[in-house]
Amino acid sequence: MGVPSSFLAAFFFLSCFICLYPDLAIAKHAATGITRHYKFNIRMQNVTRLCSTKSIITINGKFPGPRIIAREGDRLVIKVVNHVPNNISIHWHGIRQLRSGWADGPAYITQCPIQTGQSYVYNFTIIGQTGTLWYHAHVSWVRATLYGPIVILPRRNTSYPFVKPYKEVPIIFGEWWKSDTEAVINQALQTGAGPNNSDAYTINGLPGPLYNCSSRKETFRLKVKPGKTYLLRIINAALNDELFFKITNHTFTVVDADASYVKPFETDTIFITPGQTSNVLLKTKNLTSNTKFLMAARPYSTAASGTFDNTTVAGVLEYNSNNMPISNASIKGLALPPLPAINATSYVASWTNKFHSLGNSQFPVNVPQTVKNRYFFTVALGSDPCPKNQICQGPNGTKFSASVNNVSFTLPTTALLQARYFGKTNQVLSTNFPSFPLNRFNYTGTPPNNTMVSHGTKVVVLPYNTTVELVMQGTSIFGAENHPLHLHGFNFYVVGQGTGNFNSTTDPAKFNLVDPVERNTVGVPSGGWVAVRFRADNPGVWFMHCHIEIHLSWGLRMAWAVMDGKLPNQKLPPPPSDLPKC
Repeated sequence: MGVPSSFLAAFFFLSCFICLYPDLAIAKHAATGITRHYKFNIRMQNVTRLCSTKSIITINGKFPGPRIIAREGDRLVIKVVNHVPNNISIHWHGIRQLRSGWADGPAYITQCPIQTGQSYVYNFTIIGQTGTLWYHAHVSWVRATLYGPIVILPRRNTSYPFVKPYKEVPIIFGEWWKSDTEAVINQALQTGAGPNNSDAYTINGLPGPLYNCSSRKETFRLKVKPGKTYLLRIINAALNDELFFKITNHTFTVVDADASYVKPFETDTIFITPGQTSNVLLKTKNLTSNTKFLMAARPYSTAASGTFDNTTVAGVLEYNSNNMPISNASIKGLALPPLPAINATSYVASWTNKFHSLGNSQFPVNVPQTVKNRYFFTVALGSDPCPKNQICQGPNGTKFSASVNNVSFTLPTTALLQARYFGKTNQVLSTNFPSFPLNRFNYTGTPPNNTMVSHGTKVVVLPYNTTVELVMQGTSIFGAENHPLHLHGFNFYVVGQGTGNFNSTTDPAKFNLVDPVERNTVGVPSGGWVAVRFRADNPGVWFMHCHIEIHLSWGLRMAWAVMDGKLPNQKLPPPPSDLPKC
C-alpha cells in the first residue's frame, strides 16, 4: 500500500521547517495552541568585527541569537544550558508572563542566575500578544551579545489588521565593543566614571561600511523585489543608545509598538529606544534595475553624563539583487539618508505623540478610567561619595549613581520572587518605597546642591487587580536625559507626556483615556514627564528599570510586588523544581 501524497507533502514541509529552524523541536499540540520546544546552549564563540576577533557569549554559537517563532496562544518551553564561566539569566522582553513570573528572567528579581554547568527551563504561554518582542540576557552586561528576536504570529485562521506582507524581516540594532563588555562595566563601577563607548552600532550583528576596517561581509543587505510590501520587525537591542533609523528615499508605515497594534501612520524616520520594538511596513518602489539605497541609524542624545558613541551604522536596501559581492567603496558612494540632529528632542516629542492604540472591536483599549493607586517617581542620575583612599572620576570627584525617587536599588543576593513566595521578604527587602519624592525641588530647573542618593532594596506592594497611575518625572541633575523605562510583567497605557515639571492640577485634564498607546517601554522625555496607567492583574515581583544599561547598573531600577488574588487563577503557582539556586 503506497503512502498518500498529502502525507509526503506534509512530511517534506515539516522536515524543511526543522532544517531552517534547528533550535526548534517538533511542536506538540495543546488545547489552545501548540507547545514549542527550544534548546539554548550558551557557548563562547569567536567572532570577528572591524579586524578584531574576540570570544563572545552566544546562543548555539549564533550572534545575534536564533529567532523564536510562535503564535498567540502557544506555549514556549525553552531549556537554557550554561556552558560559559559567566552567570546567565534570560528575560523574554515584553512577554506578559501571566502567572508565570518564575520564567521572567531578571537575575535576583525572579530567579537566581544559571551558574556554569547548570540549566533551567523557561516555561510560559503567550497570551493576548501578537507582534515583535525579543529576548536578552538580564545579568550584568551580558546582553551586549546575547539577544535575539521573538516573532509572535496571529492565531491560525486570523490575520493582521493591515495588508499581508510579502516577506517579514527582523532589523535588530545592537552595539559592538572590541573590548570585553564585562571589563567595561566593571571599570566604570570601580572608577565612578561613565563607561567606555562602544566601537560601533550594528544591524543584525553587522557594523556596515562606514567604520574603519569593516569588511564587505560585515554589511547587512536587505534584498527586495519591486512593488512588494515588507514587514520590518525592528528591535533596539543597543545597550546605551536611543536611535534614529532611515532608508534613503523610502517611507515606512508604523503598525505596532511593543507588540500592540497602533493606528497606522507614515514616516520616513523611525525613533526607537533600547528595549522598544516596532513593526513597520516598507512598500518598495517599482524599479526594474539593480538599484541600491543606504539605510542608516545613529544615536539621539542629550546626555551630559559623559560621552557617547557618535557614529553611524549603515546597511543596504538592494533591488533585484544579482547576489554579487558589493565593495565598501561602492556602498560609500551611495547617498546617506539625512537623519535628525543628535539632540533633536522636539522630533522625539513629536514622534511619541503620533502613537495611538488601534482601538477597534477586535483590539479594544482597556485603559483604566479610574485609578486607586497614584505614584509620582523622579527618574534621575545622582552621585555616591568616593570611598576613602580612592580617586573617583565621576562628578566633582564622586561616583555616578542613578535612582528612582532618590532610591538607588540594591540587588539582593536572593531572588525577590523566592523571598516573597516563601515568606522571607523581611530578610531580603523592605516595602517602604516612597510613593512620592521625599525631597521635592524644581525637577527640570536648577538642580539641588546635594545630589547624593540613598540605597536600598525597596519595593512597592500592590493589591491584586488594583489600578495604577504612575507619573515619571525627568530631572536636570547632571543634565536632562531621555530615560526609556521598561516594566516587566505588564503592558501600560501612555496617557500623557509633557515638558517641564508635571502639574498635578492641570496636566491630568489633558490625559488621553480614549486611545493611548499600549507599551512595555516608554521614554521619560528629556526635561519632561510621562504618565502611564495599568491594572495590577499579574501576581509576582516585577522589575521596572531604565533600559539604558549604564543607568540600570547605577541603580535606576525598582520593583513592584503584586499580591495574589482570592481565586486560584489569581495566585502565583509554586516555583519549578529546577529553579536555579543562589
